[in-house]
Amino acid sequence: MTDHSHQQLDRLLGIMARLRDPVSGCEWDLAQNFSTIAPYTIEEAYEVADAIAREDLAGLRDELGDLLLQVIFHARMAEEAGHFAFSDIAQSISNKLEARHPHIFGEDTSEDAQVDRWEKLKAKERSAKGETSAVDGVAISLPALMRAEKLQKRAARVGFDWPEPSGAAAKVYEEMDELAEASETEKLEEAGDLLFAAVNLVRLHGMAPEDALRAANAKFERRFRAMEAFAHRDGKAFESLPLGEQEAYWQMVKASERAETT
Repeated sequence: MTDHSHQQLDRLLGIMARLRDPVSGCEWDLAQNFSTIAPYTIEEAYEVADAIAREDLAGLRDELGDLLLQVIFHARMAEEAGHFAFSDIAQSISNKLEARHPHIFGEDTSEDAQVDRWEKLKAKERSAKGETSAVDGVAISLPALMRAEKLQKRAARVGFDWPEPSGAAAKVYEEMDELAEASETEKLEEAGDLLFAAVNLVRLHGMAPEDALRAANAKFERRFRAMEAFAHRDGKAFESLPLGEQEAYWQMVKASERAETT
């Protein structure tokens, strides 16, 4: 790390210490705790991902700064309570990276694939923490779609998985039927089972469900905006059109996209 980097990191740590000063600090910052800051931490991580998706490097720089602020904020609150400081966080992740890369930082010259080695080391770490189940350690606070995928991957590591996507596809149809037949009190559970099965099917096709759904969201948004634009061009208010005419605009947008790609 350059002297300039050290200076800026020290500056950031100093700013946070001043904001949390019990006498002269900021009232809002002093009122926060781990729980109240956690949602901002998650939000900033998503904003980093958004800047990357938009290929906005200037935005990425700023969003990474906002995310770093979250780490600094949590570290400061922990230090005030006597738990750990920012340096302990840095030391912890440094130790973990070195331990998980013995082929780089150690003397392990085995020919295991890097992913296999990584998973073995993570399993060893989980065991040291007293975790006994294959699904221990999957964060509850993850978005539900991502958590479903991680739970399924953990189960797959110990052999509990469909050997072919066809099995998962059949399960999706089964869950669709169960949702259709469910009572009002059963619908939430059956809807969850259907979504969980759909995640499994997409995963077995070799795709990340989060990426697939994000792409679908973007496509729907793009097409919906185009429908509104076509209706506006024709002097119509889209929201006042009957469903049949709205569907006609949807098909028009799809035809327009196909024409652009041929």
